[in-house]
Amino acid sequence: MSDISRLGVVGCGLMGSGVAEVAALRGLDVIVAESTPELAAAGRYRVTASLDRGLRRGKLTRADRDQALARLAFTHDLGELADRQFVIEAVAEHREVKLEIFRQLDKAVADPDAILATNTSSIPIVDLAIATGRVSQVIGLHFFNPVPVQKLTEVIPALTTSADTLARTRAFATGQLGKTVIQAPDRSGFVVNALLVPYLLAAVRMLESGTARAEDIDSGMELGCAHPMGPLRLIDLIGLDTAQAIAESMYEEFKEPLYAAPPLLQRMVAAGHLGRKSGRGFYTYDTSPMS
Repeated sequence: MSDISRLGVVGCGLMGSGVAEVAALRGLDVIVAESTPELAAAGRYRVTASLDRGLRRGKLTRADRDQALARLAFTHDLGELADRQFVIEAVAEHREVKLEIFRQLDKAVADPDAILATNTSSIPIVDLAIATGRVSQVIGLHFFNPVPVQKLTEVIPALTTSADTLARTRAFATGQLGKTVIQAPDRSGFVVNALLVPYLLAAVRMLESGTARAEDIDSGMELGCAHPMGPLRLIDLIGLDTAQAIAESMYEEFKEPLYAAPPLLQRMVAAGHLGRKSGRGFYTYDTSPMS
């Protein structure tokens, strides 16, 4: 089983930029595709800023940083992913957008053995697979934020995913990206979010009902249950819009009330209070580049 040397990443937000950074640091040739030249430039800036933070904090050498940047290219044309052996889609959690990207990738990626993976948190992998003409080579590869720090990756084969695709993806995630892999079923929420999302939504409902303050909810779980981050701070890190999209997808599949997005979460998303990335969520944040 040969190693992957040419990786494509579609989307360069928090997740896509993290995947691209990790892959470039571990020696892969990476092309990152965004939908416009402006977003591609913003993606380059995001990855560069993250590498620069690693350099300032002593986690990277200057040679590490410079070599990673040299392995990265950015584009707004999916056609430039034609020679990629493995492509990871990491755009926002919107079903129709992801379906269209997979239709386009199926045409753009020339290698008949290439694997098309999705970083979706909740959309059924099989739905994305059947949008392509290579259903056996589509798989879920769900990273956790921040990707350079979090060790876990969920690998999610669909009913249509071949054993070879599953084996190659596991080898790529563990051997080349250095992640710990767990295998999850192709059901909304997979393993981690199926457990995590009801807990996060319960914290929002507790705040919404006036039972406790945000700081007390988070401190209670951090100090009382030894969680590294309280649930409301974690939603701010994930992004309130992403949390709402995951909850809605899980509720759509299971119709369980515990998966329904609370009104407070919906109102905050409508107001643009999306957490760390917008500077305001359940807490406020400094969004300056040096922070």
